[in-house]
Amino acid sequence: MPVLDEKLADTYAEVLRRNPGETEFHQSVHEVLDSLGPVVAKHPEYTDAAVINRLCEPERQIIFRVPWVDDRGTVQINRGFRVEFNSALGPYKGGLRFHPTVYLGIVKFLGFEQIFKNALTGMPIGGGKGGSDFDPKGRSDGEVMRFCQAYMTELYRHIGEYTDVPAGDIGVGGREIGYLFGQYKRITNRYESGVLTGKGLAWGGSLVRKEATGYGTVFFVEEILRHRQDSFEGKRVVVSGSGNVAMYAIERVQQLGGIVVACSDSGGYVVEEKGIDLDELKHTKEIRRARLSEYADARSAAFVEGRSIWEVPCDIALPCATQNELNGHDAAQLVAGGCTIVAEGANMPCTPEAVRVLTDAGVVFAPGKAANAGGVATSALEMQQNASRDSWSFEYTQDRLGSIMRGIHDRCLETADEYGAPGNYVVGANIAGFIKVADAMLALGVI
Repeated sequence: MPVLDEKLADTYAEVLRRNPGETEFHQSVHEVLDSLGPVVAKHPEYTDAAVINRLCEPERQIIFRVPWVDDRGTVQINRGFRVEFNSALGPYKGGLRFHPTVYLGIVKFLGFEQIFKNALTGMPIGGGKGGSDFDPKGRSDGEVMRFCQAYMTELYRHIGEYTDVPAGDIGVGGREIGYLFGQYKRITNRYESGVLTGKGLAWGGSLVRKEATGYGTVFFVEEILRHRQDSFEGKRVVVSGSGNVAMYAIERVQQLGGIVVACSDSGGYVVEEKGIDLDELKHTKEIRRARLSEYADARSAAFVEGRSIWEVPCDIALPCATQNELNGHDAAQLVAGGCTIVAEGANMPCTPEAVRVLTDAGVVFAPGKAANAGGVATSALEMQQNASRDSWSFEYTQDRLGSIMRGIHDRCLETADEYGAPGNYVVGANIAGFIKVADAMLALGVI
């Protein structure tokens, strides 16, 4: 990793000391601190008030036992988490991830990223994240329901529309949000729609929320291209993943004239030179909950097992699967394959080495805290609709999302220019998000 400014090196050393073994959290903190040298030089008040040190320490970390009974009548025990990281701008806001890899370090990295992502949207929401090491794959609907009910039985006492508003993430889609909300309503005896986002349209959800993260990433890249007097028309695009984010990134790219030639899941990737068939992909993943290899069989398409999707030549790459999925070797393959833009649809999918390889080669790199902020932005729009007992049209909500993503893009470029790093979206996103939160923290005093 790059050497930090000396004023920030002590902060990072303290993060390492207080959070041993949490490598993803260390990585996300270092990535932000690496951008802040010019800021602390210009604004000593941030270091005087220990704003950065406070930012790196969550306001609250909740860990709890989740006991539930499977279909065989066997008691299962999982671990639940909610990290309420920073509420200077508003109630904690961030998704829940259900995946066997979830542990405290993952949740803290996601929550730390969420602070700056949420700040960049311009919406009044703080940063938090949660989840469990429960794996919904292979579980029946009844088992998923009983787990969600057990999880919410503890979580409900920590959340609320003015306190902490969870949403979905990996492993938590509309089904899980429904079960979670149902249990919250049952326990509290309140129809508090704004306590969760990503809800079904019939019971308080927002149009465009399902599409928002994928669409938002593509909106951001569209702005990058427009800034370069270019467009998606005819571009070869590779999208990793085949879940919700990837699916709707593919959809929006196709609407804008791009050709998505490959997507992936944990088993491998599929290549279709004429473009991925979105209807068949949705049927495979959303309805049948099947593997991508079965999509390939249905389409008579090439499926490459156990290899990296980043070996497929492309103009634009959208990593939309999970953290640290794209390493330095993968980045070198993208460069060799002619890639000119990489935008993170997932949270921190590129390793620090990958980012270095890409930027050294002149590839435009858009970090997740900027490029995938569309999901949480639309969650905040869902909260607005819930608060006003209103429901907006798809077109109006999509226009609001597009406006927010354009604003994030422009804010990143303007901030990067101001702090001597023209065109650097990482520096722009980190500094712009940090300053917004830091100024609010100063205004609120030492709390």
